[in-house]
Amino acid sequence: MIVDIRTYDIVPRKMKAYLNLFEEYALPVMRRYVGDPIGYFVVEHGSLNQVVHMWGYESLADLEERRRVRDADPDWAKYLSKSEGLITSQNNKLCRPTDWSSIK
Repeated sequence: MIVDIRTYDIVPRKMKAYLNLFEEYALPVMRRYVGDPIGYFVVEHGSLNQVVHMWGYESLADLEERRRVRDADPDWAKYLSKSEGLITSQNNKLCRPTDWSSIK
């Protein structure tokens, strides 16, 4: 398994708008092609105006295939269009759980 950990910096004072758009437009598409996230968080302390979410995949090939079909979905294009200008930057990490991790 690999875990895709993404951190998005959201325009200040636009977090509610971003979360509403994600829930309405992106989450249904992600659930169709990936499933539910392992976790979805808003940063409360530290660097503010950040969203951190984690998605699990069987392998890098699985991640790439799921992204390919997601990206071809017209509903994903709608989300990208509607959320334009709300994200200032993003960071992505692909992680592998240790043998003793509770996430396998």
